[in-house]
Amino acid sequence: MELLKKLEVLADAAKYDASCASSGAPKRSSRGGTGLGTSTGAGICHSFTPDGRCVSLLKILLTNFCLYDCQYCVNRRSSNVPRARFTPEEVVDLTLDFYRRNYIDGLFLSSGIIQSSNYTMEQLVRVAQSLREDHQFRGYLHLKTIPDADPELIAQAGKYADRLSVNIELPTEVSLEQLAPEKSVRTIKLAMSSIRLGQEEALSDKKAPKFAPAGQSTQMIVGADTTDDRTILRTAETLYGSYKLKRVYYSAFSPIPDSPSALPSQAPPLLREHRLYQADFLMRGYGFNVAELFGDTGSLSLDIDPKLAWALSHRHQFPVDLNRAPLRMIARVPGIGMRNAQRLVELRRSRAVRYQDLVQLRCSMAKIKPFIVTQDYRAPLKDVSSEQLRRVLTPPPVQLALL
Repeated sequence: MELLKKLEVLADAAKYDASCASSGAPKRSSRGGTGLGTSTGAGICHSFTPDGRCVSLLKILLTNFCLYDCQYCVNRRSSNVPRARFTPEEVVDLTLDFYRRNYIDGLFLSSGIIQSSNYTMEQLVRVAQSLREDHQFRGYLHLKTIPDADPELIAQAGKYADRLSVNIELPTEVSLEQLAPEKSVRTIKLAMSSIRLGQEEALSDKKAPKFAPAGQSTQMIVGADTTDDRTILRTAETLYGSYKLKRVYYSAFSPIPDSPSALPSQAPPLLREHRLYQADFLMRGYGFNVAELFGDTGSLSLDIDPKLAWALSHRHQFPVDLNRAPLRMIARVPGIGMRNAQRLVELRRSRAVRYQDLVQLRCSMAKIKPFIVTQDYRAPLKDVSSEQLRRVLTPPPVQLALL
């Protein structure tokens, strides 16, 4: 098969994996002719850095042949899809060629399982080793770890990759047993633990080489089973605490051709995936826990974001006096992000916070008004019920015009 055709097949096969990001990668200099490329800790495919640059990774599979028959996977053994396989040398050449053409900032490489888990992992490590040692490549490398592979192979991968990821796939062990019986939650978590131990050892010994310095990530498929949002986020909360993951990614299930009857015929709303990301961000950056984000139902609201939903169900904690409240509580006000909360705390050290200060900080004033007190402003809707306030703050549905 021609290389271009392989690239078409294997880039398309990789699009379902969302668990790739280059944030947190160390900076590497290629000045003085000592290496090729540079890693700047920026985002990934079609993402934007703080200075406005759009960056991307070459995101491909080594092969979409696979020994496993996971029902939700388009590349499963029984799937009738075009198959292709790169050699490690072809992946290296493509990465270098694309980088020199300024198409990419790095490589995200995953693979179906061929021959054995160890053989597949050896091929992935071979690509990373060649790029780093033979070609002095300094760009970003993200390798998908094969959970059943020998820990020594995972250790080798951590020497060359900026980030490693092991996909948990589904949020519960029961669902994984039903839809991917050849995979094991135990081996997935052992691989995560191996990566975490490698990172801790590298951090404890300053002379030791860096080990996956941008951390590890994972992905959960949303909507392939009946698991509710509460359970999904509880699994994420456990993974963050137990394995120090950088990110958990949520991927809305996409129905695939000739899919088994055990899978739903329709994809879940993409807004559900978006709400999970918002709730995850509240957990990682704002100190929320899963129990706080849910009431009587196990699902996140689709019509309003999780932070606003929490505020409406905790009206007794509002309005918040921005001149007296602690940073943590200011950051929980709908419409105020963590950065602006820190700016407000800094501002009030020199003078009282006023309403106009929030306008100048470009806060979302429509959301903020019912929840705050400043020196010259007090929320006028204290006696309005949460349900009435919800209707006021819920954005109208988007009307799509027919062309």
